[in-house]
Amino acid sequence: MTDPRRTPAAAFRDAHDGAGVEMAYAGHNTFLKGDPCDVDDVAADVGVLGAPYDGALSNRPGARYGPEALRRASAWWAYLSNYKGGLTNVNTGAQVDFSDLSVADCGDVPVFPMDRERTVESIEAHVATVAERAFPVLLGGDHYCTYPAVRGFAEGAGHDTVGLVQIDAHSDTVTESPVFGGHYHGSSTRLVAESPWSDYEHVSQVGIRGYEGPDFAEFVAESGIDCYTMRDVHERGITDVVTSAVQAAAAGTDAVYVTFDIDAVDPGVAPGTGTPEPDGLSSHQALRAMEVLGTHDAVGAADLMEVSPTHDPTDSTGILGAFLLVTLLERLFAE
Repeated sequence: MTDPRRTPAAAFRDAHDGAGVEMAYAGHNTFLKGDPCDVDDVAADVGVLGAPYDGALSNRPGARYGPEALRRASAWWAYLSNYKGGLTNVNTGAQVDFSDLSVADCGDVPVFPMDRERTVESIEAHVATVAERAFPVLLGGDHYCTYPAVRGFAEGAGHDTVGLVQIDAHSDTVTESPVFGGHYHGSSTRLVAESPWSDYEHVSQVGIRGYEGPDFAEFVAESGIDCYTMRDVHERGITDVVTSAVQAAAAGTDAVYVTFDIDAVDPGVAPGTGTPEPDGLSSHQALRAMEVLGTHDAVGAADLMEVSPTHDPTDSTGILGAFLLVTLLERLFAE
């Protein structure tokens, strides 16, 4: 006898094995096809939030579209894992089944394009709520969003001191700009260092290049910041540099927050960003950095910032950005 409560759709799914596999481009646009979830109800390994805000940029706009692009790109690895019943990461040799990694996608944080202060409060409160329950991942958005995110992580996770590993082309340590003031994406690291939860001695930077202010060398020497330029990466190798960076950031802190500005990567590889700088990381170096960071027990939160898909018609920047986060999460959770 036919169950009157059984729908034709349910009967079709039962009759066709492939109906349980959701294509990468289908379904809800969530990170790694994680379950959509209210921020107050997270019960997962990882809680993902988007920050579609680029009101603190100094150059090309478009990072407000970054969270959507990163979510869409990440679906590929979830689809492959589901379709194949798990995956082998050829680079790391790890056996990974992303279906076993519980990801809650809490959607986008409320932002207020004409009100920076309310946007800061919103990001801080929502990241704090996730940090009470899961490993928070923030999808940016411009790099200013990292400042309230670090504050929220410290508050929500109950940490007194947080280290920062910043992978970036720029130091973001501007004290005061005559054009942008003291609160924009060029000042986010300074604001983190001046917060009650950190200082420059707990900040490590990787990939700095191009042009900084005239007193930058003196600032690095006097502040105690752990700064590795692209020249250091070329000469020492990415593995050695990132290992030193995360060890320095973890020393004397309760946890480490990882922030990856996609402009750390060479614009020939990742053109979709607001402030591109030549001579950046290769995709191999960027992925290797995330592999190293993902093996360190102190890493407790992460973000991926400054993806501006409107400047990259190939979608390569969003794909790489998503793969960087997927790689970090694999190292942290999937083994």
